[in-house]
Amino acid sequence: MKFSVCLSTGFEGVMYPIPFAGPEDFIRQAQLCERLGYDSVWGNDHITTQDYVRDLFPGRPPNFYEPLVVLAAIGAATKRLKLGTALTVLPMRDPVYLAKQAITLDQMSNGRFIMAVGLGAYREEFLAWGGSRAAKARRGDMMDEGLEALELLFNEKSCSYEGKYYTFKDVEMFPKSTVQPFPLYIGGHNLEAVERAARYGQGWLPGWRPLAEMEQRIADLKVRAAKLGRNPSEIEIAPQFSVTVDKTLEAAEKRYMESGLVAHRVSLSYTGRDLSHQVVANLVGSPDVILEKIDKLRSIGVDHCSALMFPADSVAEMNEQIEWFASDVMAKVPK
Repeated sequence: MKFSVCLSTGFEGVMYPIPFAGPEDFIRQAQLCERLGYDSVWGNDHITTQDYVRDLFPGRPPNFYEPLVVLAAIGAATKRLKLGTALTVLPMRDPVYLAKQAITLDQMSNGRFIMAVGLGAYREEFLAWGGSRAAKARRGDMMDEGLEALELLFNEKSCSYEGKYYTFKDVEMFPKSTVQPFPLYIGGHNLEAVERAARYGQGWLPGWRPLAEMEQRIADLKVRAAKLGRNPSEIEIAPQFSVTVDKTLEAAEKRYMESGLVAHRVSLSYTGRDLSHQVVANLVGSPDVILEKIDKLRSIGVDHCSALMFPADSVAEMNEQIEWFASDVMAKVPK
């Protein structure tokens, strides 16, 4: 089982206070995670204020940092730590330049970069980015075209693509990534995301779900990957959870429910997640409780508790939680 941390590149206001962390904090947190033995750090991708964040913090826009640029800086300041995006919003990116950025970051970090792509949680952000040209667009179709394009760009000597949303001709994308195949992870938890992960992904990075549903979707993904002629064991199952550690389950639950993450969960209730499960289905509790949850996750096929989110009121508190999880949970998980 692997464990990794999600930095606050795009979570100010969404989960953390405004202001929260800046460039030096990202570097120091990544170096802390490397010292503590985490597998990787990940950056979240937002460009403008969400409607509910504007309501919570009127007149105080959050600071959002572009994750690939942040990860490039972290790559120069670390040696072993892997670097990932959780998630890059694919419908808001040109696939040709995104492929070039991803391969460049892979090369510059000596193969430490993982790119997880997703649809994006907030359509209002997509509309703010795209204006009138995005008003009638279906993001799922853009996602599918983007994945088809990335598959070509990452693997072919020369490639062309003609879609409804994206088009390019005779592109020679070199160098290729040092890691082959390029570690492209697919985000999202619905059945379309499962199909995309089975077809294109080297990993699947959904958000938390009730345990029974997560177990079923992992099984569905493996069956579908096999039908597509792929080896299911080569697709890393890497769901994203939130973490709150405290001395008792009750104290951890109280701490979690008082955090800014709860408003974020409520804002995403349209995705169908039952919020009554948000404590039991995430890594919230005493170290012993969390270890029991991890053991259960391992038993249903989870390989990596990925891009863990640590709700906190300050960078110091977030670092304290990262250290507590490493010493009292991560260090005690059987290898």
